[in-house]
Amino acid sequence: MPRILIVEDEDIIRSAVRKLLQHAGYEVADAISVEDAQEQEPESFDLIITDLRLPGAAGTEMITRAPNTPVLIMTSYASLRSAVDSMKMGAVDYIAKPFDHDEMLAAVESILSRKTAEKPKADTATDDPAPEQSDPSSIMFGQCDAMQTVFTLIRKVAPTETTVLIQGESGTGKELAARALHLLSPRANKPLISVNCAAIPESLIESELFGHEKGAFTGAVSARTGLIEAADGGSLFLDEIGELPAEAQARLLRVLQESEIRKVGSTQSRKVDVRMIAATHRNLKAMTRTGEFREDLYYRLNVMQVRIPPLRERRADILGLAQRFLERQAQKLGRPTLNLSPEAMQLLEGYRWPGNVRELENAIERASILADSDVITPAVLDLDSEDEPTNGSASPSPASPDTHAAPEGGDLSLEDYFQHYVLENQDKMSETELAHKLGISRKSLWERRQRLGIPRKKTTGNTSS
Repeated sequence: MPRILIVEDEDIIRSAVRKLLQHAGYEVADAISVEDAQEQEPESFDLIITDLRLPGAAGTEMITRAPNTPVLIMTSYASLRSAVDSMKMGAVDYIAKPFDHDEMLAAVESILSRKTAEKPKADTATDDPAPEQSDPSSIMFGQCDAMQTVFTLIRKVAPTETTVLIQGESGTGKELAARALHLLSPRANKPLISVNCAAIPESLIESELFGHEKGAFTGAVSARTGLIEAADGGSLFLDEIGELPAEAQARLLRVLQESEIRKVGSTQSRKVDVRMIAATHRNLKAMTRTGEFREDLYYRLNVMQVRIPPLRERRADILGLAQRFLERQAQKLGRPTLNLSPEAMQLLEGYRWPGNVRELENAIERASILADSDVITPAVLDLDSEDEPTNGSASPSPASPDTHAAPEGGDLSLEDYFQHYVLENQDKMSETELAHKLGISRKSLWERRQRLGIPRKKTTGNTSS
């Protein structure tokens, strides 16, 4: 059983992460500072998860005190660049607060699987050092022909330096495909930096990607390293690249053409060696015709295209995915005999899944919690057929106030309330204000917009150059 050490001074966060990992089957110890952690022989653990800011020594000190143990850095958004700097010091990955449970577990599983794959052959029962650890089928599930085609393409493209554009609806698993491309590449032992272009405010996106010099703008009290530079030698995954502002598009084009970056406020450029992977649920080709996306950047990105099919096009995988999610939930909840009734299986196979794999995972998690017995029935799955698309289009139609109006009678569900509130207030509130009023992060607000088909209002129009 893998042993994990958590170093976090905030009691609530430390307790939550400890319980999450214990429910996932890990042996967990914790500490409130680097000095406290030192007393627990940190090198005896398989993974150290530490906050960046701790009383006394910084969390990055664990990198030098346990040089043979991978270190995962936890950080707030405000300290994101410091976390990137910590990766240069030797941290294997970072995770931004607030994070959801699946995000933390995925990061832990990825780090531990890499550590297992790096063990000497003598530690394994065969001469083969578990090559399946970096095969796409070990990261993504898919037995249907469409997904097998995706896996074959990833295996062929991953070892090359080719730029890849991953296309697919929200919730199909585009980030998992990017991770597979990175782990199968010669850059696997270098960082994979993931950036959600829609989750970063437009005013900060250039500084986040390219870095900035001291005094470049108000509040730039020191020079910072950008995420592209942090990915030097590794891979950069730009999720939802269709949301990238025009100015950042022009700068990104130069990175692809010249392999160099220039920090905001700097007069000098710097060479970088980065493998670019981009993803979008939008039609970039159509966006080039309207001037929302640069045509030259589109062709630079679209060298090799990987399309992740929506779940409705891979019905043969639905029950297999559901079973994997159910097993995970059964382990978390300590209910190993959880199973699906035949009627529930039939409902899952017949539903159109507008939210794709993410919606299926959420449905299984919800049903596992609500089920009074060990048999999950259609009632606890709570899949409303009236919410399904009535046509076979590849993506949901953009929402309008008429389609998301509040119900005339009865209480609002949480999703009804969310839709109604956003549509009522998005013209007079910023994304930050909306997220604050709803009690969620900007990233959560953006993800719910994508899942529910509520387009974000653009405050400024993009123009082509």
